Amino acid sequence: MNQPDRPDPEAFLRAAAQEGRGRLKVFLGAAPGVGKTYEMLLRGAERIRAGTDVVIGVVETHGRAETEALTRGYEMVPRKDIAHQGHVLREMHIDAILTRHPQLVLVDELAHTNAPGSRHPKRYQDVEELLAAGIDVFSTINIQHIESLNDVVASFTHVRVRETVPDRILELAEIEVVDLPPDELIERLRAGKVYVPEEATRALAHFFSKSNLSALRELALRRAAQAVDVQMLDYLKSHALAGNWAVGERLVVAVNELPSSEELVRAAKRSADALRAPWTALHVETPREQHFGEDERRRLAAALNLASQLGAAVVSVPAHSAVEGIKAYVAESRATQLIVGKSMRSRWFELRHGSVVDRLVRETPGLAVHVLPTAAAMPAPAQKPKRALGAPSSYGWTALMVAAVTGGGSTLSHVLNLANVALLYLLPVMVAASLFGRWPALFAGALSSLAYNFFFLPPTGTLTVQNPENVITIIVLLGVAVVTSHLSARVRAQADLAAGSARQNAALAGFLRQLGDASNEEELMQAVCAEIARLLDVRTTMLTMSPDGPQLRAAYPPEDRFETMERAAAQWTLERGMPAGRGSDTLTASDWLFYPLKTSERTIAAIGLARDDARDTVRSDQIPLLMSLLDQATLALERMRLGEEMRGVAELRERDRLRAALLSSVSHDLRTPLTSIQAAVRELKHAPAPGLIETIEAESQRLNRFVANLLDMARVEAGAIKLRVEPIDLTDAVASAVHDTRTTLEGHAITLDVSPNLPLVRVDPQLFHHCLINLLDNAGRYADPGTAITVAASRIAGSLALSILDEGPGLPPGREREVFETFRRLEGSDRSKTGTGLGLAIVKGFAEAMGLQVEASNRGQPKGAIFTLRVPEELLIHDLEEPEPA
Repeated sequence: MNQPDRPDPEAFLRAAAQEGRGRLKVFLGAAPGVGKTYEMLLRGAERIRAGTDVVIGVVETHGRAETEALTRGYEMVPRKDIAHQGHVLREMHIDAILTRHPQLVLVDELAHTNAPGSRHPKRYQDVEELLAAGIDVFSTINIQHIESLNDVVASFTHVRVRETVPDRILELAEIEVVDLPPDELIERLRAGKVYVPEEATRALAHFFSKSNLSALRELALRRAAQAVDVQMLDYLKSHALAGNWAVGERLVVAVNELPSSEELVRAAKRSADALRAPWTALHVETPREQHFGEDERRRLAAALNLASQLGAAVVSVPAHSAVEGIKAYVAESRATQLIVGKSMRSRWFELRHGSVVDRLVRETPGLAVHVLPTAAAMPAPAQKPKRALGAPSSYGWTALMVAAVTGGGSTLSHVLNLANVALLYLLPVMVAASLFGRWPALFAGALSSLAYNFFFLPPTGTLTVQNPENVITIIVLLGVAVVTSHLSARVRAQADLAAGSARQNAALAGFLRQLGDASNEEELMQAVCAEIARLLDVRTTMLTMSPDGPQLRAAYPPEDRFETMERAAAQWTLERGMPAGRGSDTLTASDWLFYPLKTSERTIAAIGLARDDARDTVRSDQIPLLMSLLDQATLALERMRLGEEMRGVAELRERDRLRAALLSSVSHDLRTPLTSIQAAVRELKHAPAPGLIETIEAESQRLNRFVANLLDMARVEAGAIKLRVEPIDLTDAVASAVHDTRTTLEGHAITLDVSPNLPLVRVDPQLFHHCLINLLDNAGRYADPGTAITVAASRIAGSLALSILDEGPGLPPGREREVFETFRRLEGSDRSKTGTGLGLAIVKGFAEAMGLQVEASNRGQPKGAIFTLRVPEELLIHDLEEPEPA
């Protein structure tokens, strides 16, 4: 945990993540009609007067004259029309806003669901993209549209809204509550300022009752206060400001292994609900837990499980004592209230060990400590293992060290005085304390005192002490032994806690590393199950919801089916987002314990855990690790799901671009030859003319070439190309392609620089012919009139290059690779003339299918473009007897 005077690194990272992003301000209302949009427009007008560049992205006035009047002074970005099921829906045009890039944009109704075909399914996702682009956003939302409050609102209004916004959006936003007393809102409704009269009468009888509006108003004020509290805590942590700053309640309940812990958890839940405050179940790991029996561990696990089911954040922190751990955590979390139990201890016990409650009250000023007495009898203390006093061998080694020091002291006694000999006996005490712990160190101290008295203090050979000064030496020796053994035991306990924490961190790091190696959802789920099974020594499964119920997606070891009880427990977890099965409060007859993997919006999967023996599924000391593993697994699954959605969105955008380009091509490039053919046919009806027949033939060939390109491109994208590879001569292939494109190349001098001594190439003749035709057609259409077109072939290291060179403006520098993209025609170059933009894309697809490479570059002098087909060495035939590969 962080020191109180040290800035929190996580808070710094969250603050750094906001750098360069726009700021979001949300106008939060209890219900429709309170004036959120009106207030947003007023605030936007103030920003305009202050010199800010403000535009309206989308504002819904709902026909209210006052609201419409406020929109007249704004620049409005035109909306985007989207056709859906025979209707045209108007949505916010996010691309137009990004292109306009104002300083501030007003976006009404943050929870709105976009029309199918939009870039994002939800409007708040559009807002996130605007914020990422550095644009500030003003938006509006009603309290019933917040995800975490959806069920609460539905419980008393009996109306469940389907459009919700994750709570994380509000945690990053500045919130302004637009408040209106229920009576005034009802008057506005009756006056027809919210809905039309018929709808207003129906709303007053249902949703807009005074009791509902009062409850919604309280929820809005509380939720705004919680968001402000979270932002304040982040600021305090990032600036290392001390104090609990009790402007909002934050409750912590201390949980231990006693039977009363579950009572404390339930009391904390009631208090948190009454205060509407977040609460945490805190478990402090101390060295004494090493001596817990199975009953203590079971009680602790049950209390932590109960807290998790009731909605608490479960935290486990290592500390030397319970008081130190509680003090450190409440200081870090800025808790305002602490709930602890007061067990029935004897007066003698409190005199020896002190009172945890008394120390917390004294040492935590500013913290309200609620002490709940527990009437239940204390359980019998756990029997400590016999090895708690140390292994027998440790006492043997300690005795040998004392004997060695005694022998060495006897040898040096004629040189050393008695005081120096006494100092030698500190060595076995410190070594025993460091190596073996407290009790062997105390044994070393007592044995050293006896050996020093017997062998060195007169009268030697007896345990009698003649000189009183020597008594002080013996007492000091024993005192050093006690202090050293105590410090050593404390250091060893802290080292054990640190080692446990390090093991947990290492386990989490390894877990994340394994998840990072997964390339798809199935591999990720299997990796999650395998790692959790390895770390917790359990059998693990992962299930997701399907139309037929819970579906088994991964398991380790492999699992093929579940019994009815297990399926019911898994379904409960997936539907309710709560643990179920063995060890929980629901469907305990199941052999499996299921935990949900929940995001802010839904439960995406359920993790099942089971053991082959009769032990508890998860030990109490493993619960914090399990919760961390489940959180990381949830994040990994959600990140992969979002990544797949983004890839789907990218594919949809590319598909839309191709569709638009195809429509443009069909409507323009294909219509041009059709128009020429129709005109020629009309002329032929009046008077036959050979020239018109040639026009029809040429335009028909042109149209046929366009259609063939479309079909070829479809074959490339569908992966339906079948190769018929055979050796061909480049001289013949080039001559045939030039002959077939003679019409396009008319007016250009053709220079062939293809040596007949070049090796044969192993390609598909038809596809290779298509590549050459498209490259020559491209050169003939885009080269300057009357210039030469050169076809040259040469051997270079490891390949053969066949190049087609034209003379013209060439390609834009740095964009040579773009010319091979589907429907791409580069502006400002010789590739911007008429055409479908498919020819070069087909060349690239066919060439890659045959194992060739195609490149585009610019010439020096004369200026122009160069398109090169590279044939790798393995496709060249140097010997006609060389066998063809299978």
